[in-house]
Amino acid sequence: MFWIHMLLLLIIIFIGIRYGGIAFGLLGGLGVSILVFVFGIVPGSPPVGVMLIILAVVAASATLEATGGLSLLVTYAEKLLRNHPQYVVFLGPLCTYSLTVLVGTGHSVYPLLPVIYDVAYKQGIRPERPLAVSTIASQMGITASPIAAAAAVVMATAVENNLGIGLVDVLKITMPATFIGVMAAATWSLKRGKDLDKDEVFQEKMKDPGFAREAAGDTKTQTDGQVDPKARKGLAIFIGGILCVILVALFSKSVLPEGVGMSVAIQFLMLSVGAVILMATNVSPKAIAASNVFTAGMVAVLIIFGIAWLSDTIIGAHKPYLIGLVSDMVKTWPWSFALAMFIVSIFLKSQAAVLTIMMPLGFLLKIPHEVLLGVLPSCYAYFFFPFYPSDLAAISFDRTGTTAIGKYVINHSFMLPGIIGVGTATIVGYFLSMTISSF
Repeated sequence: MFWIHMLLLLIIIFIGIRYGGIAFGLLGGLGVSILVFVFGIVPGSPPVGVMLIILAVVAASATLEATGGLSLLVTYAEKLLRNHPQYVVFLGPLCTYSLTVLVGTGHSVYPLLPVIYDVAYKQGIRPERPLAVSTIASQMGITASPIAAAAAVVMATAVENNLGIGLVDVLKITMPATFIGVMAAATWSLKRGKDLDKDEVFQEKMKDPGFAREAAGDTKTQTDGQVDPKARKGLAIFIGGILCVILVALFSKSVLPEGVGMSVAIQFLMLSVGAVILMATNVSPKAIAASNVFTAGMVAVLIIFGIAWLSDTIIGAHKPYLIGLVSDMVKTWPWSFALAMFIVSIFLKSQAAVLTIMMPLGFLLKIPHEVLLGVLPSCYAYFFFPFYPSDLAAISFDRTGTTAIGKYVINHSFMLPGIIGVGTATIVGYFLSMTISSF
């Protein structure tokens, strides 16, 4: 019966891939209904705590976007790129990675992609080099963000298993590991493909005046003009709120009342950050609800709601069988859990959803928590098929056509930077976690 139920989960996932976005959540609910009414299984528990954290963080980030603070962050990043265009292959991914770490979502990458293209093209650098690794970096920053749902999933699951894993325990592994992974992928990207002046295909296309004009383009810049005081104020409050979350995490035992966990603290702290920004800037609540961050966040909540609930129901119904099936393998090679997370992430377009499914399974299999923390970067693999919105955006913004999907689909511009970045981050994270735990 386990394999029949797993087949149902795979069917749900593949149908979800066809429709995309919110469909994963809706179809996950359908899967739970089938398990209950057809197979008579008691439904598991939806990840309410994780969903509430996402809602709180999204509310604060959307409030920041409504003030113009997110655009201001992009403006600062753009100034850095334009002032040092020769280093765009490193600075592009560094900027997208940092934005994600700050705001907790990789969807902040979109305004920077045309800027990265423009800077690379005008410098004569093959745009594929910075663009592909920049989209990879924007997603790798999720597990390194103190306010993203990924860290919250780990903390919430640890609490359920009576393990004292806090926010700092997660970040001291994921921050250095993912940063090194991003830099490794950027270093490899320095010489990928031919330079534009030596690319025969590109040079042939440039003989067409229309293509030449389109490739040069006219990218709008955000570095000119006056900055709205609301944006500065909103950004300052938001960054102050993130620092507050980190400080509370560092001194949680002395600051938080007994019985209040850090995952709950993130919820009320991030709602408070949004409230302070709202009152300090008088931003319209309607503008908050209409923001891109809010829309993307609500989709993420529904995806996790449906798919994670379905997987929890299947895992809960077959715990003894699962333990017997893979316990010997993970006892011998505990690091192999990273491969399992990577494979699951290929199909699920949410790192929080992957961790919501896989972390309880990891604790169930009694994998050492040092190993689980070390392999956290492996929960990002949805670059494998190049249909994630940020990947498609990079392809569309590259008017030279160097960032592309290959003839065989998986031979695309994002595959090798993704494997190098995630692989390096996972290896570094694993050895870093095991080293720290030995002291």
